[in-house]
Amino acid sequence: NVAKEVRKDALVIRCAADALVAGAPPGGAGVDSLLALGRAIDGDFLAKVGRFPVGIVVRYDEILPLRRQRIERLLEAAYRILDAWRAGRGLREALRACYAQAELESLLARMLRLYAMETRALSRAVRLPALLRPAQDAIGQRLFAIMDAQGERLAREAARVPFR
Repeated sequence: NVAKEVRKDALVIRCAADALVAGAPPGGAGVDSLLALGRAIDGDFLAKVGRFPVGIVVRYDEILPLRRQRIERLLEAAYRILDAWRAGRGLREALRACYAQAELESLLARMLRLYAMETRALSRAVRLPALLRPAQDAIGQRLFAIMDAQGERLAREAARVPFR
């Protein structure tokens, strides 16, 4: 699953770089295209998971608004950072030019929270055997709580790095 998410984020960063080369900030059409590519990547993943004894029915009506917000934030951040980096700055200097430490921490925390929310929604997509279904909501909520708490910690630590 991590590799799948890395592929999707790489597409977002590549889209930001392409927009920078084109000289115009990425817009809604780029986000729509990224959402479609993300669904295709999800489809590849689900085809591989299909061999396991669980069913997965992804409810995109619940997931896409969360994913859209996350993509929009990452796309804007990547565009800003790549623009500063292109100006001859190192990565740390580019990050400092684009964001104050508190602002960077807030951005990272929000993106990680959206990812945790998306994961919680996806946990409801898994069709477990009848014996395990009563625990499914509790497991999904616990996973969200862990991801959310760790996301805040990770955002705080990551935002400190460029400002050392």
